[in-house]
Amino acid sequence: MYNHILVPLDGSAISEEALLEARRVLDKGAKITLVTAVDVPELPAHGFDMYGGIVLSDSETQRQMEDWAKGYLENLANTLIGEGYEVKNVVEIGDPAKVIADTATMEHVNAIVITTHGRSGVSRWLFGSVTNKVLNIASCPVLVVPSKEKLKLLDTTSEEFYG
Repeated sequence: MYNHILVPLDGSAISEEALLEARRVLDKGAKITLVTAVDVPELPAHGFDMYGGIVLSDSETQRQMEDWAKGYLENLANTLIGEGYEVKNVVEIGDPAKVIADTATMEHVNAIVITTHGRSGVSRWLFGSVTNKVLNIASCPVLVVPSKEKLKLLDTTSEEFYG
């Protein structure tokens, strides 16, 4: 059914859960496009942070984040290639939801497989939901994978609460 899927990754174990679903719905030899959006703050940041660390200038931060993202995707791609998939890595600067949707369109993918970090309440309002934004702007089907880590936490919390 699917022969090319886009998997957005942000470096978290939760986002990587989407790779399990992508493997489940794709045959060996199919194509997976891995994408990471580097979202650099618009305000210049330099000097020292509250922990005594050096905060880098925007251009230096952006370059370091891009380098990290490229290495991160390359490591994941090597594993997937070893499993028999064709893999393309994309690292773009910008709003994550827009980068994901635009990459899906440019790469002509059949679907996007994305996890939800499971934020709710104030944190969702403050940080937004990339998954929700992608659902609203993507031009292809979006398969949303609930986070197994978050589900385990909810189960544990429910057991403690209800006894």
